[in-house]
Amino acid sequence: MQSTLAVKSQPGTTLTVLTVALWLLVVASALLVVDTTHGARLSYFQLESLRREAAELEVQRGQYLLEQSTWAAYSRVEKLAQTKLSMRVPEPAEIIMVAP
Repeated sequence: MQSTLAVKSQPGTTLTVLTVALWLLVVASALLVVDTTHGARLSYFQLESLRREAAELEVQRGQYLLEQSTWAAYSRVEKLAQTKLSMRVPEPAEIIMVAP
């Protein structure tokens, strides 16, 4: 004696289940698209912020290089050596040449 349970499906049940499953997949796909788009926008805003910061740092670097060249100018160094250190340019007779 063999007993089997047979489930009889109604004519539109399979189509209805398939339709619901496809709709769930469409909704899940739409949510993933929204999440990916949001992540891309956040990354873009972060990139733009970093680009602005890099531009500001480049301007600051240029200002520091200008300041460095001003502080190291030959005329400024010579003037400080004369006033603060009481140094002077030697006379030609005071210069001794050293052979290599």
